[in-house]
Parts: sequence; C-alpha cells; structure tokens
Amino acid sequence: MVGWFEIPVNDMNRAKTFYETVFKVEIKDVDFGGLEMGWFPDNNGAYGATGTLIKQDSYIPSQEGTLVYFMSDDVQNELDRVEAAGGKIYQEKTKISDEHGCMGVFIDTEGNRVALHSNS
Repeated sequence: MVGWFEIPVNDMNRAKTFYETVFKVEIKDVDFGGLEMGWFPDNNGAYGATGTLIKQDSYIPSQEGTLVYFMSDDVQNELDRVEAAGGKIYQEKTKISDEHGCMGVFIDTEGNRVALHSNS
C-alpha cells in the first residue's frame, strides 16, 4: 500500500553522500517548485515503493515516528557501510524468523532511524 516515502534532512549533500555510499546508488537532485529533494532510483516496476530525501523547514529528522524499511539482499552489506559513511548502527542484523528473514536499523547522518530487511 505504500507508494512513496520522504526522509527529512538538514544537509542535502551530506545526506546524499551517506545514502549513496550505504546503498551504492545515485540519488538525483530535484528542485520541486523550490523544494530541495534527492530522489532515490526508480524501482523499475519492482516490488516496493521509492522515495526521496527532502529538505524543508517543516521536515525534521528524528529517531522517533514512522520507520522506513529498505529491502536488501543481505542487511549486513549495508550495515557494514553505515559507520564509514558517518552513520551509527542502532540495531545489528537480527533474525526475525525463518519465514520473515532478517532486519537491522541504523541512524543516518541527519539523525533519522532507518531500517533494512532481507530474506536471509
């Protein structure tokens, strides 16, 4: 049911560098009517939503509130890049169950709590 997500940032360049490093993707700068955004790559019709980094006074980075999960082949891959990119590990890779795979959580350079999920 989720169609789009927005991750608040204070420093767009710092946040872009962090997410590009952790996920090995290119984030596209978009000026959306004066709103500074950094779009994650399109998912090319694959399962899941895509979204953006967003900088605006009403968007405040936080460790509380809604938790966005990024899909991964193995959450350990991204967790291994978090600290070198300037973030912090919040929860190490944890097995949910045989049926539901694994998850991990990090704090990005902006102070947001963000999660990862993989089948193994």
